[in-house]
Amino acid sequence: MITGRNGLQMSSVLTLSSLPLFPLGTVLFPAGVLPLRIFEVRYLDMIGRCHRAGAPFGVVSLTEGSEVRQPGGREAFATVGTLATITRLESPQPGLMTIRCSGAQRFRITASDQLKHGLWVADVQRMDDDLPVPVPEDLQGTADALGKLIQTLQARSGSEPLPLEGPWRLDDCGWVANRWCELLPLPVTLKQRLMELDNPLVRLELVSDVLARTGISG
Repeated sequence: MITGRNGLQMSSVLTLSSLPLFPLGTVLFPAGVLPLRIFEVRYLDMIGRCHRAGAPFGVVSLTEGSEVRQPGGREAFATVGTLATITRLESPQPGLMTIRCSGAQRFRITASDQLKHGLWVADVQRMDDDLPVPVPEDLQGTADALGKLIQTLQARSGSEPLPLEGPWRLDDCGWVANRWCELLPLPVTLKQRLMELDNPLVRLELVSDVLARTGISG
C-alpha cells in the first residue's frame, strides 16, 4: 500500500481509499476535459492538496442536491465516476481557483463518507479502461462528423482552449463515443448510463442513433 502526501492510498489491486469526491451536475468521461471554478472552502482545500500531491480526485454526477452546498440540503450521487487529474490551476484572487482537469479511469464506489466540513470521501474500485475497438464501416459517418466538428472548433477557438483535447483517436469507438457524449446536450442521466457501459461499440452505436435522429450524421 502506498500513501500519498494528501493521505490518498493506492494499492496494486486497483483500489483507492479515501478518494476525495467532487459531486457535479455533469459527467466526466475518460480522456475528457473539465474546467472548474472553485470557491467553496471544502473544495479549495481539497483541490490544493490534490494539486500539491499530484493526486487525482473523483468526479461523480449528482442525483440529488446541488453543486453548491445548501444548509440542511441532502447530496446524493452516482456510484460510478471518473478520476480527474489537474492539468492547470490558477488562483486569480483569494478564495477562488480556476482549474482544468483531464478524465482518467472510471471507478465504482464501494463505500463513502461525508466529513464534518462537507467533503465526501470514498473507497473505490477502479474499472477497466475501454478496450480499443476500431470504428466499423457502418458507424464511420459518426467518426467523420466528429472530425469535421473538431476542425470547426479549432478554426473558431483562436487562443481559447478547446472543450476537448488530443490526441484525436477518430478510429477508436470508445474515444469517438465519449467525445460526442460530452459535446451533445444529452440529459445527465443518459450521459451517466453511457459512461458506465462496458462495451465501447455499444456506446458508439447508441450515440450514432442520437446523431441520426438529429440529422448530424446518418
